[in-house]
Amino acid sequence: MAASVCAEQVAFRYPQHGYGLAPVSLTARSGERVLITGPSGCGKSTLARCLTGLIPHLYRGELHGAVWLDGLRTTETPLWRLAERAGMVFQNPAAQLLATSVEEELIFGLENLGLPPATIRERLEAAVAQFGLEPLRQRAPQTLSGGEQQKVALAAIMARRPPVLVLDEPLSMLDGTAAATLVTEMAALARAGTAVMVCEHRAEYLSEWPELRTVRLGEPTNQRVNRAENWHGEGLASRPPFTLTVEGVTVRLGGRPVLRELSFSARGGEFLAIVGRNGVGKTTLLRALAGLQKYEGHIAVEDGRPVLGLVFQNAELQLFNASVREELRYRLPVVDETFYAYLLAGLGLTPYETTPPLLLSEGEKKRVALATVLLRQPRDGVLLDEPSLGQDAAHKAMLVRLARGLTAAGRLVVVTTHDLALAAQADRLLLLGPEGTTAAGPPAQLFRDPAPWARLGLWVPPWIQVPGVAD
Repeated sequence: MAASVCAEQVAFRYPQHGYGLAPVSLTARSGERVLITGPSGCGKSTLARCLTGLIPHLYRGELHGAVWLDGLRTTETPLWRLAERAGMVFQNPAAQLLATSVEEELIFGLENLGLPPATIRERLEAAVAQFGLEPLRQRAPQTLSGGEQQKVALAAIMARRPPVLVLDEPLSMLDGTAAATLVTEMAALARAGTAVMVCEHRAEYLSEWPELRTVRLGEPTNQRVNRAENWHGEGLASRPPFTLTVEGVTVRLGGRPVLRELSFSARGGEFLAIVGRNGVGKTTLLRALAGLQKYEGHIAVEDGRPVLGLVFQNAELQLFNASVREELRYRLPVVDETFYAYLLAGLGLTPYETTPPLLLSEGEKKRVALATVLLRQPRDGVLLDEPSLGQDAAHKAMLVRLARGLTAAGRLVVVTTHDLALAAQADRLLLLGPEGTTAAGPPAQLFRDPAPWARLGLWVPPWIQVPGVAD
């Protein structure tokens, strides 16, 4: 059987910074499942773009080797013809959502295929049901949470039923239950004949797939220096003890309640992880804590309004300068040069100091945004919205060390995450449901009790290891 997709010694370099993808060869035939793994920055997203023809048609640079889709060489075939044969879901789903409603987003790609109206309606209803999008049907995609946007992007591409499906970190913004459901759906597509190729750091979710083939890309073309391992908060001014109090916080967006009478407290020096289903209001809560979202209720520390730095879930929303150096130092009258150099090296950003931030990978953008916030040393701490997106295991471990360094200096670190392995490293875990806090306590305590997770409808993967909990 002819290969659905074939790449022969494909390599690519972006003109802006010279990094990209080292030569790689692979094939995927109809019905095959391929997992593409590798450390952050090794070129997984670049390979995905090559496999679907986005490189070289939309991304310029130095391309070597060849890619064929159903016998068509991508460099010699118009992109519209390639789009009939391969579909791709981006790592940042917001970058591919164009319509003014979820329903129109799903219809858009189907209409571009020239399908009959009856077929479009049938596939639309199937996608809405498959991804549980009925409550979001008339919502603008731009108003959805990151996880909800990811579901919409997945539904829009999968409704087209392309022979080749390439997914770039499709599980990154999904809660455990949604991630497990998507894995089941992808397996069903493969059994029906779709070639499914997945770039993913959360590879444990795919471990039960039969006949899964793994392609591991090598180290990034630029070797990063990581000096964060032994950092214990040096360079940070010590913050005296304090308590953050949240009482009766309610947020309404478009007349729709997102948070209802939410109350909890957290202390300086604490690493707090907040977990909940997609769309439950985790990002909205962080915006309220940072003073970026109007709310009813009370948020305060003993000496007034909290001063907390926020790293957005979508880092692109807070990056706008011409280089990483300019981004970090933007409007800072005085820069601690020692601390600045540490952040660049500790977050693996030294090779990119002169690179425009928006040209980096999604994981690298997240680290630039984090460095920008940390360089300003917010008085009370930092808020990290899905900080592990696009990060490999080494960088997740680095995030935990950074969090410990901040808490050692008396700062509060609040993380919202679907990555339960990261949440398990926190001092305290808060489970957030539609009606408010479902449970709170040390991870070792909450992971022993299945009841609150069941109430939220959250699946806890069996491979999660919690410090202090025996196997």
